[in-house]
Amino acid sequence: MHNFIPPERFFPYLTWTDIQAMPNKENVVIIQPVGAIEQHGPHLPLIVDAAIGVGVLGEALKKLDTSIPAYALPTLYYGKSNEHWHFPGTITLSTQTLTAVIMEMGESIYRAGFRKLVLMNSHGGQPQVMQMVARDLHIQYGDFLVFPLFTWRVPHITKELLTPKEAAQGMHAGDAETSIMLAILPEQVRMDQAVAEYPPEQEERSLLSLEGKLPVSWATKDISKTGVIGDATTATKEKGDRILESVSNGWVQAIEDIYAFVQPQPR
Repeated sequence: MHNFIPPERFFPYLTWTDIQAMPNKENVVIIQPVGAIEQHGPHLPLIVDAAIGVGVLGEALKKLDTSIPAYALPTLYYGKSNEHWHFPGTITLSTQTLTAVIMEMGESIYRAGFRKLVLMNSHGGQPQVMQMVARDLHIQYGDFLVFPLFTWRVPHITKELLTPKEAAQGMHAGDAETSIMLAILPEQVRMDQAVAEYPPEQEERSLLSLEGKLPVSWATKDISKTGVIGDATTATKEKGDRILESVSNGWVQAIEDIYAFVQPQPR
């Protein structure tokens, strides 16, 4: 049931008496991985975002010093994925449903006495939902520290392993995601069906972009026929191993920082 998570770090394996007796509960780090079940081109399974999140977190928790109490909740596999729903197999929750699920999970964690919750999101279509829920939970419970973090935002070397074009434009099911899946779930990757497809070129002088400071709304079908946005053909397990090592190291540092974090107070 714990998949990649070390069993001693898997929250559901605790008993209620374990939790009741847990010392320093206000600094225990509880981590909720949030993924998606959505298309990732013809070569990758629907589970990519959830698999990457739990794979990275599992590696990080193995490396984390045993003196730091941190526990993973079961992965929330479904997310807000309606930008991909034109491709068969994508399962999506509405913004309202995803918000309600995470809010009620957070309230349960707070009632148990915990005060530090990480929303570890691995799907690029829902960081804003995580941010709004985190703020609402903190407003509702003033001593509840909620961290809406994106899996790929910790320090890591991934872009150093990609071509400049892929680093700039590879957004979905490209080299990075395919490589790390070759490290995490190699038997589920079909490299013989990997493709390269980039979105149409934008006007050079335009301030607008698909993702940036001045973004435009889009659905995947608007910019990709295969569901891939990037070059999956250049992916390798060697790159994937290095990416997994680097991103998980970044998460060790993030968890350490969250454990030590103290809520700011006005002077």
